[in-house]
Amino acid sequence: MQAGHLTRRFALLLPFALAACGDDEVEPNFVPLRYNYLPPIQLNVAAIQIEQRFFPSGQAPDVSNQDPEPPIEALKSMGNDRLQAFGTANKAVFAILDGSMTLDGDTVVGSMAVSLTILDDNGTQLGFAEARVRSRHTGRINNLRVVLYDMTKSMMDDMNVELEYQIRRSLKDFMTIPTAPDTPVEQTPLDQPATN
Repeated sequence: MQAGHLTRRFALLLPFALAACGDDEVEPNFVPLRYNYLPPIQLNVAAIQIEQRFFPSGQAPDVSNQDPEPPIEALKSMGNDRLQAFGTANKAVFAILDGSMTLDGDTVVGSMAVSLTILDDNGTQLGFAEARVRSRHTGRINNLRVVLYDMTKSMMDDMNVELEYQIRRSLKDFMTIPTAPDTPVEQTPLDQPATN
């Protein structure tokens, strides 16, 4: 009799127990985004300065402050990890122009922009490059922090590629390692027989 009573009580409390477990869902481990595993971009300058020129509002629709790895911090890490000074004169200024994450209903929009300016010792601009990336997530958001982190990670992957491309295109004269010209990859059509 007692065992049956406990079983009914357990059956009645089970939905509440399951709901409580859902609220205490373990949040994933958000690894800080670093880029020192990528090849450094060596510049023929004496110093590199990082400037934050964009400041998130912290008010709706801005949600960048809820990102476990805020875009501004990820962009600073990229600048510190990838840009290296290997010269005796001039200065490079890596400026963060945008690092926004906004939420409108079920749509999150991310936008990043950076510039790299080469200045001589008198402050005259010698060269300039700019890189921009955007991302959009539309649909149900179960955990906003996870969505923001994943978007930031993906945008930073794109930004690393875009920044290096823009530097090689616009500032190649200020790179210490000469860049090889872009050459098309030779391809053999799949329907041709191999020759020995």
